[in-house]
Amino acid sequence: MMRMLSTQDPSFEAELQRSLQQRSLISPEVHAAVAEIVSSVRTQGDEALLACAQRFDGYKGDAVPSMRVGPERLANARKEIPAAVDEALAEAAARIEHYHRAQKQALGESWEFSDSVGNRFGQRVKAMQRVGVYAPGGKAFYPSTVLMTAIPARVAGVQEVVLAVPVAGGTPSPVLLAAAAHAGVEEVWLMGGAQAIAALAYGTQSIRPVDKICGPGNVFVTAAKKQVYGDVGIDMLAGPSEVLVIADQTARVDWLIADLMAQAEHDEQAQSILLSEDKLLLEAVSKGLSAAVSNQPRQSIITASLASRGLLIHASSLAEAQRVTNLIAPEHLELAVAQPEEWLEKVQAAGAIFLGHHSPEVVGDYSAGPSHVLPTSGTARFASALGVYDFQLRQSLIQCSAEGVKAVTGAAEILAEEEGLYAHALSAVKRREG
Repeated sequence: MMRMLSTQDPSFEAELQRSLQQRSLISPEVHAAVAEIVSSVRTQGDEALLACAQRFDGYKGDAVPSMRVGPERLANARKEIPAAVDEALAEAAARIEHYHRAQKQALGESWEFSDSVGNRFGQRVKAMQRVGVYAPGGKAFYPSTVLMTAIPARVAGVQEVVLAVPVAGGTPSPVLLAAAAHAGVEEVWLMGGAQAIAALAYGTQSIRPVDKICGPGNVFVTAAKKQVYGDVGIDMLAGPSEVLVIADQTARVDWLIADLMAQAEHDEQAQSILLSEDKLLLEAVSKGLSAAVSNQPRQSIITASLASRGLLIHASSLAEAQRVTNLIAPEHLELAVAQPEEWLEKVQAAGAIFLGHHSPEVVGDYSAGPSHVLPTSGTARFASALGVYDFQLRQSLIQCSAEGVKAVTGAAEILAEEEGLYAHALSAVKRREG
């Protein structure tokens, strides 16, 4: 069901790269279709947005304002769902908020200092005013993504968090709306796809534009985010979800199989990779997969994902395993080993790291606390997990005293003249002369 590769095979790296390159492909046809949608919404506003909602989402209404879900509907949604589901949303929301408040305290505060001549320098951290978050909701709906995007924004201090979610037929899931209520979202629009991204980026007659758009989506959403970037901020370009599991002889085969299937059931393009020095472990997982998959409700999706994207990699040494890990730079990295801390020191790039046998990816997806919006397709080499910092602006502070400015204008004058910017140099001289 899953291909077996070996790091000792001369063609290993080429085979691995071929598998990884599939993660980030957006066809020219998709880019062209998205460009047409974005352009129509940008120029025609409500008219184009409504037409797209009716065409792609099956929306039955006749005006964009009716696509908005009111605060009362959000509050009532909690009463419409099973108490256990509401309690689970509440618990997850509390954990996500606690984690991101700690993150804000560590990374998101303003700071400053003064030098010996009375100059003041520092950084002011301010939250963005209005942010759009996107939660997939076409074939399936993801209340967890609402929590994982909206709560970090709110903790960061964003005043207006706007949720866009596609809903087939225009009828929203009460669980999704309850998640929005738990996340403190007050503005929800039933719109999805490239048209939603365009409406958030440029605004329409009914929707005010946002400063930044965050959250995962399908290939059309990703292409649209790429096209509007520069006119509006985005978090990242999310591709198919992926997990790399590193396992040693202490790992349980049934737990490994469960984790690989959990990743594969996202969709047919999701990628599950198991890497180990223990070939017998890899063979045991391969042998046990078929029976385990046959009992899953999403059997066809899991089978397609594992067959086309799944990999079992036998590493010839610990050093080889570590090299391959950083080559993949996975979205999720599970260290299912006896001594995960020793591995942690060697990991250069990963979106989220799960340490030890009792830390499966599923808790990160739903309830541990860190956002599950993570860099995919190897972009963990330069991108990070979504956090409060994605919703903040960092402004440099510079305040020179009458005497202190003389200490910094000498170098400024010289460097300005070297660059041929003589008015810059004059500005520095004027301050030094007093």
